[in-house]
Amino acid sequence: MATNMSEAINQLIQDRGISEDLILRTIENTLLAAYKRRFGNADNATVRFSEDNREVSIYAQKKIVDGVYDPVAEIDLEEARELNPDAEIGDELLIEVDPKEFDRLSVQSAKQTAHQSIREIQKDSLYSEYKEKVGEIIIGYYQRERNGTIYVDLGKLEGILPKKYQSPRESYHVNDRIKALIIEVNKIPSGLQIVLSRAHTDFVRAIFELEVPEIYDKTVEIHKIVREPGYRTKLAVYSNRDDVDPVGACVGLKGVRIQAVIRELEGEKIDILKYDPDPRKFIKNALSPAEVRDVIVLDESKHQALAVVAESQLSLAIGKQGLNVRLANRLADWNIDVKTDAQFAEMDIASESRRAVSELFGDVEEYEEEISRISELPGVDQKTAAALLENGVDFIEDFLDLQDDALSGLKGVTPEQLDILRKLIEDFVEIVEEEEAEEAVVETEVPAEGASDGETGEAAAAEEDAEVEEYECPECGGKINPSMTSCPNCGVGLSFEYEEE
Repeated sequence: MATNMSEAINQLIQDRGISEDLILRTIENTLLAAYKRRFGNADNATVRFSEDNREVSIYAQKKIVDGVYDPVAEIDLEEARELNPDAEIGDELLIEVDPKEFDRLSVQSAKQTAHQSIREIQKDSLYSEYKEKVGEIIIGYYQRERNGTIYVDLGKLEGILPKKYQSPRESYHVNDRIKALIIEVNKIPSGLQIVLSRAHTDFVRAIFELEVPEIYDKTVEIHKIVREPGYRTKLAVYSNRDDVDPVGACVGLKGVRIQAVIRELEGEKIDILKYDPDPRKFIKNALSPAEVRDVIVLDESKHQALAVVAESQLSLAIGKQGLNVRLANRLADWNIDVKTDAQFAEMDIASESRRAVSELFGDVEEYEEEISRISELPGVDQKTAAALLENGVDFIEDFLDLQDDALSGLKGVTPEQLDILRKLIEDFVEIVEEEEAEEAVVETEVPAEGASDGETGEAAAAEEDAEVEEYECPECGGKINPSMTSCPNCGVGLSFEYEEE
């Protein structure tokens, strides 16, 4: 068979993107399929192309015999010598087969084989091409929508943008340009399925790589991205060079780079923050744009932390419907609880736990610093400290010396505020007790030497009738009298010494 195939081959290469080698292999398989359909098997068939691949022929390899039993694989000696005068029994000849010998069914079978082979080759070729593009951005055009899924024209084939991978704030119309991320490439019976996404975090990563050269060349690297598509994205970055500010590089001069990303995301809010290996600093950054006063690690093994913010920053730190703190939790991989100063003061966190947490991160000095004034206590309500100062109570020691009746008489201070203050003092101040209480020395009169028994009896009777003399305990200031052996208030032992007149 001699056929001019060059135009057909070139057309297939241009239209289907199939290589020339694959097309020639398909033609070979087609001819072999037609031969098999016509003669029962193709074991002795051979397909050959011309040097310029413009012509193709199919041959049957037959053995020369004296008496033919299998006309498909054998040829008689006399017939062979008509083709080659030097032919001998046992030799093999290649005899060209005229395609006109193929019946209609054989030709139809060959066509089906050719079409199927071309489809499979094209599918495999496109699969290999697009499989390598997973994680890359591709641009297509809105074609149609069905049950929430958008079908996108990608040129060689069609992609799908499922509803779950669309941003809630975006809407499209026919022929709209769509930039999306290739996340899946699947073979299906009808061809190839390209799954696209605009809600994936890697879509944001790819957009930043396009807009920020420092990210593309790895000068600035993205530590982690968390996202609530259509609402907010948090991006933690760090720099591999000391002279490059990672956040500034992403924002760009006058915010040009970040604005380009925001426009592509249809106005979605983006927080760019600096990654820090210290979890407390990273948690502070993660709660951006809120300003965090302090971060306390409650349980390092369980990744539980407490962020303390001012009253005015609480709603900003938590965010609308808890979105900001929820994204911060995912970004830092910690369970973060946000509290105000007042809420933190009411919490039952032992001073030992605070000190252990601080020692873990090397901030022992913060807790070892000597605190003497009430206003210096961490987390103290400054209104309470000011009210105590107006009552003449400035130092913690003065406050501890006050008795219950004196405390109840303080103006402008409620019992609840006093309880909170006592708890803060217990948590942050180490109270050292004196090792031994000093003995109380009280002077009293004794009977004069030489006094008669009658005089002594009269004096005793008079003493019983008289009011019992009272003194102050040298330890706590409580009321005591000579008949006591220990102070009823603080329990210190008492000893009364009598001096002779």
